[in-house]
Amino acid sequence: MKKQLRNGLAIALLATTIISCSSDDNGNGPIDPPTGVEVNPDDFRGEFTNQKIELDASKIYRLKGKVIIGKGSELIIPAGTKIIGEGGTSAYIAIAQEGKIFVNGTKEAPVVMTGVEAKRGNWGGLVICGKAPINKGTTATAEVSDLTYGGTDANDSSGSIQYLRIEYAGAAYNSEKEFNGVSFFGVGSGTKIEYVQTYEGSDDGFEWFGGTVNTKYLVSTHNDDDQFDWTEGWNGTNEFWFSKESGVANRGIEADNNSKDRSAAPIANPTIKNITLVGLGLNTPSELTETQGMKLREGTKGIIDNVVLSNWKTGFDVEHDETLANVANGSLKVTNVRFDNVETKSKGKNTAKETVDVSGVFTEKADASGAGNGAQTPEWAKGWTVGL
Repeated sequence: MKKQLRNGLAIALLATTIISCSSDDNGNGPIDPPTGVEVNPDDFRGEFTNQKIELDASKIYRLKGKVIIGKGSELIIPAGTKIIGEGGTSAYIAIAQEGKIFVNGTKEAPVVMTGVEAKRGNWGGLVICGKAPINKGTTATAEVSDLTYGGTDANDSSGSIQYLRIEYAGAAYNSEKEFNGVSFFGVGSGTKIEYVQTYEGSDDGFEWFGGTVNTKYLVSTHNDDDQFDWTEGWNGTNEFWFSKESGVANRGIEADNNSKDRSAAPIANPTIKNITLVGLGLNTPSELTETQGMKLREGTKGIIDNVVLSNWKTGFDVEHDETLANVANGSLKVTNVRFDNVETKSKGKNTAKETVDVSGVFTEKADASGAGNGAQTPEWAKGWTVGL
């Protein structure tokens, strides 16, 4: 999906964007400082390089096409701002390498990115591409947005996000790929991510493609696929995740290292503590053959602690020899787990698809608090979220 800017009004509205770029904008580096530019809230779209776009919370921004925040540019979104995706599959916000986003929401006035209709897959979503390491190659092309991501800067910063709610995202990018609520492509640890909810998306809530970004206070609710998903060597330190499923969702967490090379470095190895994952219950729709609290496979590592798994057919599903080796050596471990209405605590298969005992992947704790309130909504998630 590569949409061209439309003629007429859209081109006129972007005239200031073109004019404010230096005539020397030929790839020799960013203009410093970035030039301020205004956008039309009734037709928000465009590709920006070396520019500063500061939105106005008193206005509603109608996303009619893609917004690409390119090299040297900043997108600043104040508390209480509302952005409505009205361009279907062509409406999304993407932060390119060396671009930055600053979402300055508050508990009382979160920033809201939503669809023009209250249905899943109504618009794209938020894509962030950084320069932190991945294991798909030194760099790669993002599966949505077609932007470059990855590199060697583990401390790379793509800005900061606080108190953001993303609703009804997940439109199909092409026949094989959909947007997630938020897609982190090679995002570095210099990026701040706190208090973000994805709600009623048609694919994953949050997905990490490598990188080193850390997160706190994430809520993923009623997204159709996995609530949290990582691959391509993501390493990050995380606290307080809460998810709840509905519809035809599969898993709380889907965790991979690299599906083409399970030993590819850097190996996915996040540290996460204080998690609650609430599933669909034991009477799930018949078409859902995999409903697991955590699907751990493709060689992932991870150290995860203080977990509540509620309403799942299977708590932990572990696959592939490399992943099993990580369980055996302790580099993949989930400690202090509370099972609540979980039919099968764990199951596993090796690469040859032979059944193996993977009960060593977890330890139990009957009074584990998870995200803060057992299987119930934690206090920190109240007041700025919906659908809990």
